[in-house]
Amino acid sequence: MLKILMPTATTTLIASFIPNKTIWLSSTSCTTITTTISILTLNPSDHMMNPSSPSLGSDGYSTPLMLLSCWLLPMMLMASQNLMSKFTARQIKMFIATSLVLQLALLMAFMAMDLMLFYITFESTLIPTLVIISRWGTQLARLNAGTYFLFYTITSSIPLMIGILTVQNAKGTLLMPILQLVPTTNENPWANTLLWLSTLLAFLTKTPLYGLHLWLPKAHVEAPIAGSMVLAAVLLKLGGYGMLRVTNLLTTQDNTAYMPLLTLALWGALAAGLICLRQGDLKSLIAYSSIGHMALVTATILTRDQLAPTGAMILMVAHGLTSSMLFCLANFNYERTGTRTLIALQGLQLTSPLLTAWWFLACSTNMALPPTINLSGELTLITSLFSWLDITAFLTGLNAFATTTYTLYMFSSTQQGTLPTNIKPSSPFQTREHLLMFLHLLPSAGLATNPKLTSPQ
Repeated sequence: MLKILMPTATTTLIASFIPNKTIWLSSTSCTTITTTISILTLNPSDHMMNPSSPSLGSDGYSTPLMLLSCWLLPMMLMASQNLMSKFTARQIKMFIATSLVLQLALLMAFMAMDLMLFYITFESTLIPTLVIISRWGTQLARLNAGTYFLFYTITSSIPLMIGILTVQNAKGTLLMPILQLVPTTNENPWANTLLWLSTLLAFLTKTPLYGLHLWLPKAHVEAPIAGSMVLAAVLLKLGGYGMLRVTNLLTTQDNTAYMPLLTLALWGALAAGLICLRQGDLKSLIAYSSIGHMALVTATILTRDQLAPTGAMILMVAHGLTSSMLFCLANFNYERTGTRTLIALQGLQLTSPLLTAWWFLACSTNMALPPTINLSGELTLITSLFSWLDITAFLTGLNAFATTTYTLYMFSSTQQGTLPTNIKPSSPFQTREHLLMFLHLLPSAGLATNPKLTSPQ
């Protein structure tokens, strides 16, 4: 574990001493080295734990998300170069250091095998994310978005802390491997259900479940490109990861307690897809798309089906790469046109045909067209839901239709049509941007040939 944590911590400490002329080259190189070490060290099929420090480890649940976090950080820095060129060298170093601190907190959260350590690192991701949104956002509404994000996260995390302390008082330990062998149950079924709901609420807000999602569109729209990428690709998956852990450790004897949350998740997936069709802002549309995809993950995890962990992990990794790529493409459009309004982005294929090709590939993965890894994840989720209740096949079918509809609407609205008069010939597509798109598609193509790499089984 230290092989991964130490390079990230070291890069964080030396970020302020990087020469101004090589800020981006040095920081990107260091984070790329960390990514390479993580790929060579971590294996989803291995269960690693340090006997001298049982609070840290990795297994099939955490390893794919740790690899996703390490893979994303260099791309965050590459995507932010144009935006951060307006700031001073000191501010750029502060931004890089904040991103590295967030990366360190995420890795610690995924490595934590102790519930209290997991809670501390889970909450510690809030501070650097809030700084990135409120400090380097593009509009004044970023402060309001940061307030929403802070309020929702802290309010939902208080019951989680109470639930963890209750488990400690009942079992005398918070180590996940031990709690998994001895499930935490209470003689009083109401108390057991309340404990289960209190620990689940923070993760349902982070995912987020429809009804607890109002912070997400605001945060995505106001965040800089690095904030949008890490929010969509990793931070939302932290909620799904927490649910996978909690449903393994805590169970409720009242099976009807799952029904309201499952119903809300399935309805939320469909509602988010319909809301996407009414969005005029490109980043807001992609944000609501994330809500719809993660609602399917939430519903499947709550079924406690045998296929649920595998399908949820595959779709979380696939969606992390796809949503990050879509936000990057939306940022490319914004840098060239100065707007995210769909009605003002028509006909971009006339000025940037290569950009249109990347848009087509990103929309294809978002629609889960074969042979993408998204298709494997969604089919596994639909199979798991259908085995739980037959009517879910109808709801998931409607959701798939809505996803296809708003994705085609997004592609046609931005690429086809007559070029507006306010759009001037834009700068050519840079090699850095081509590389960024290729790095998003590379793991998707590799996982499409071997989805077992993301399977926790």
